[in-house]
Amino acid sequence: MRRLRYQVACSLDGFIAGLNDEFDWITPEPSFDFEALHAQFDTLLMGRRTYEIVSAMGESFPGKRVIVASRSLRQEDHPDVEVVSEGLEARVRELRAQSGRDIWLYGGGDLFSQLLAWNLVDTVEPAFIPILLGGGVPLLASSGVRRRLAFIGHRTYPSGMVLLEYEVRNSMDGNS
Repeated sequence: MRRLRYQVACSLDGFIAGLNDEFDWITPEPSFDFEALHAQFDTLLMGRRTYEIVSAMGESFPGKRVIVASRSLRQEDHPDVEVVSEGLEARVRELRAQSGRDIWLYGGGDLFSQLLAWNLVDTVEPAFIPILLGGGVPLLASSGVRRRLAFIGHRTYPSGMVLLEYEVRNSMDGNS
């Protein structure tokens, strides 16, 4: 079974984007191997806001399947991606059961929270950037979902970025 991995840049105070969805605070780390990271995934799952931001920047993900969770986007307006407006839980379970590389939960604290509630997130991998934002889009949207994590590993980088890796310990009752 493929894993669903939430790997995301995060400020030290727990935000994945600033108050206006900006991420210009994410400084490049020359020693981080983005090609190796991208090679671990063949599918990207993101919410509408993340999709609209990366699309507006002209970002593309060649060779990757991109799935966008959205109740407002219409599939016919976005032919290069798969828009899932209903049945997201079932669709993600189906994706995880297919053969292939891991699935990257690409940004989106709200989507992360929902997938966590459904016990669909396998790992949480925040790359902490040495900055305090004081506000913005949180790593995890407030939802009351609580999960224990098991430490897998970490890497530190010359810029001060620290990548942490945890396995999610799932719960059926949503409280542990």
